[in-house]
Parts: sequence; C-alpha cells; structure tokens
Amino acid sequence: MKAKDLRLEEIFNFSEGTLTLKGREVVIHSLHAFALFRKDIIGSTEIAHARSILTRFGYFQGQADASVLINNFKWESKTELIKAGCRLHSLEGIAKDIVNKLEYDENSGKFYMELSWHDSKEAEEHLFTLGKSANPVCWILSGYFSGFISLSINKDVYFIEQSCKAQGNTICNAIGKDIKSWGEEINPYMEYFKVTDIKSKIDKLNGQLKRKAYLLKKYEKEIEALFTVTNPTFVEIHSEAYKRILNIANKVAPFDSTVLITGETGVGKEVLAKYIHKISARTQGKFIGINCGALPETLLESELFGHAVGAFTGAVKERIGLFETASKGTIFLDEIGEVGLAMQLKILRVLQEHEILRIGESIPRKVDIRIIAATNKDLKQLIKEGKFREDLYYRLSVMELKVPPLRERKEDILPLTRFFVDQLTKKLKVQNLHIDSSCIEYLQEYSWPGNVRELQNVIERAAILCSDGKILPHHLPNTIMNNSDKTFESILRENATLEQIEQAYIEHILIQTGGNKSKAAEILGINISTLWRKMKKM
Repeated sequence: MKAKDLRLEEIFNFSEGTLTLKGREVVIHSLHAFALFRKDIIGSTEIAHARSILTRFGYFQGQADASVLINNFKWESKTELIKAGCRLHSLEGIAKDIVNKLEYDENSGKFYMELSWHDSKEAEEHLFTLGKSANPVCWILSGYFSGFISLSINKDVYFIEQSCKAQGNTICNAIGKDIKSWGEEINPYMEYFKVTDIKSKIDKLNGQLKRKAYLLKKYEKEIEALFTVTNPTFVEIHSEAYKRILNIANKVAPFDSTVLITGETGVGKEVLAKYIHKISARTQGKFIGINCGALPETLLESELFGHAVGAFTGAVKERIGLFETASKGTIFLDEIGEVGLAMQLKILRVLQEHEILRIGESIPRKVDIRIIAATNKDLKQLIKEGKFREDLYYRLSVMELKVPPLRERKEDILPLTRFFVDQLTKKLKVQNLHIDSSCIEYLQEYSWPGNVRELQNVIERAAILCSDGKILPHHLPNTIMNNSDKTFESILRENATLEQIEQAYIEHILIQTGGNKSKAAEILGINISTLWRKMKKM
C-alpha cells in the first residue's frame, strides 16, 4: 500500500460515544481549551519543563499512530510508511505536513528529513494565548514525528524545529535526523525527550497497539433492495501496465484506425472502447456495441447489415443495420473471435470498401464508421486452425491493445473498489456507505479470475449484505476470505508472542464464522463466556 491510498473514512470509526482509529480509542478536544491548558502548563512551571511535557505527549502520540499504521497495513516500503505518517497526521487536522526532503538508508540507518508544517494548530494556540515567541514552539509536533519515525524505522530519530509560525514566519520548518547524524548538536534538546524515561512506557504501549482491532461489531439485521451498477468510464489509475494501455489509446483515438482490444473476460474491453470513442473526433456520433457471439450468424448479419422488405420470411419491412445506424460514430464488435468465416468476409469488405450490402439488395451503401473489435480468444491460434481469416486479423489489428488482467495491476484494485462504492452510494442513496480498511488486504491478495467485473460484483454483494453502510471482511465471499486471510498466517511469521498469536487466531476464526460467536467458541474449543472474556480483553 502507498501513503496516498490512506483515507480518513477507512481508518476512523465514528459511532455515538466512541471514536476509534483502527481500534485505538481517541477523543475530540477543543482547540481553544487545549490552548488554555498549554498556557497553564507554561505559566505554572519552568519553560523547559513545559516543553518536555508537551514534547513527550507528542512523542507518545507519534508512537501510537506509527503502531496503528505498521500493524494494520502492508506498506510498499519504509519510505511509504513514513509518508503515510505525514498523511495521517494531516488527516487528523493537527497541521498540513509537506515533505521537502527525505533520505533514508535502511542498511546504515542514516536518516534525514526536511519537513514543513502548514497551518500548525500548535503555533496558532501559542499565538492566541501567549502571543509572538522568540523561539520555535511546535513542541508536540517535534515530539510526534520523533516518536513516529523512531518506531517506524526502529532507530532513534529526533526532529528539531528550525523556524516557527509563532515567530512570525509563514510556515513552520523542522529537520529530523538519526541520533548518530545529529552528533553533539542534539545534546541540548535531549532533556525534552527524556528517552530513558520514555522507553519502558513506549514498549508497553507498542505491545498493546500490536493487537488488532476487533472488526466485527454486530450482526446484519436486514438486506437492502437489489440494485445494479452501470459500467464505469474511467477511474484513477495507479498501475504502470494500464497506464501504458491508456497512453496508446490516447494516441490512437484521434485517428480512424481500427483497434483490436484483447484480454481475459471481465477486464473491461468495452469500457476501453467507449473511452477511445469518447476522446475521438467521433465523440458526437453514436457508440453502438454488439456481442457477436450472442447471436446466430443469420440474425447477426441482419443486425449488422440490415435487410430489405421480403429478403426472407418474416421480413415485412426494411431494417437499417447497426453499421448504418452508427454512421459518423463507432461500432464495437465484441467477441469477434466467435464470428464464422462467411461473416468474417463480409466484415472485411466493410473495412476495405467502407460500404455494406443489405440482405435482399444488390446496390451497396456507403458507411462512415469506425470499427473497434474485441476478443478474449487467441486469434493467431484460430488462424492456424483455419477458423479466422488472416487478412481480417491484420485489418482489425492496425492497433492492438491487450488489457492486462486485474491480478497483474493490483495497484488499481483499491481505486476501482472506491469507485464502485461511490457508484453504489448513489444507487442506494446512502450517505455513509464505505469500505473498511481491514478489507483492503483481502481484496489485494485475491487473484480475481473474473477480473474487474468480478470485483464489481463482489463490492455490490458486500454493499447489499453490510449494515450501517460499513463493508467489513465478513461481507466478502468465502472464496476471497479463504484465499486472502493473511491475518493469522502473517503474524506467525513475525515471531509473535503467544498472546498475539491467540489474539490473531481468535480474530481469524471470528471472520471465518461471519461473527457467529457460538460457532467460533465451538471451533476454538472454549465456552462462549470464555470467548467473551478474551474478546473484552482484546
């Protein structure tokens, strides 16, 4: 996972009287009240002692947030984890964090970071209650990032603010380094961090936060009405594989060259064809698609070419075919590999001569269309077997776009999921429909043999089954849960304590039983009261 994928609504859980960050309870406090509290601390003790208290408070908070991100998400790298800390901090509303420079060598442990805090609430609190300061005052922020980075990379890192909004500057700036890189320069600041005093408390806090949040809140009470989701146009693309396809599509779209789109069932071939039409010069014309494999050849010919009155039994009036109907637009021939050789020859004539012949007529009619074809079959293999015309293949594949399967572009699973959730929100008219972050790893670990279409159906199913608009892991199909349940397996590989293994296994069984505590207790070999006790402790 990347830092930019972190979303506030997927990590915070809001309910009456309870606010949690992936199971860790948090509270909302008044900025004005905290400003007065800060003023009292500074006024009732030495400035150095007040700074130490607030720095340590920030340090604990940073360690706690780091533990949440480390234990609940799989990050692509330590750098992404560090960036995620800045994003989470910004989401929490304390300041808007901008990373100006970041250098980290995992082998040597050398760390250097230049960080800007825009709209620092801490600096604003100080200005409001105490006025302009001669020195930087974002002590909580300095402590926060010192604690967050230290736990994230398992090295002692300290941030020292260089300039502050409370001094009259526009923004606040800080530098963070590992303790070795700071050298003697860090010595005057060490009293504020009280490292030896913090260590034991942090170890204890970290052990508590490693326990995963209990995800199953209550049983579903009702099933919403069935609904369908229309095919999307395009969503945010993260995978390089699909970006390359879009880049080629953008280049070929302005021209009338034929395009052959290949790929497995469900990858979104028609979606790509519609995209090409939308950004082409024919965007004002019609886009007409037809599944060539869904109709017998005689009916397909009538659909495509049209027929005259009396052309065959039942032809009581003339019919305009789709080639004519799509005039000045685009026609999409899906499953072109299913078409017989005789029909292939007629389609080839359309591509070569730009004209069609209605059934029962002898005079050709000119057509002004662009043809985009698609197939999930290997046309070259069909050519070898004598089932597909080689000349038609080369006419169709002036530009061939092979859409990669979803398993090869897993970076797109999360944005696609969010897109479908947004679509379902509109269909259901539910304001708070969202997918919990605990589902993300399950979705990304699954191989998706049905590709994007399967993902769309899975999210629709989960939205139907969920309650309170929150999609949780047990709302996903068993095939995904059984394939992607990494919670218990991963913790075994991390040299976890016996208590942590027990915690993970209980969660694993609860997920597998869909939250059925009686069934879970039976599988675990304990009575239900014991299970309740363990859950409460968790």
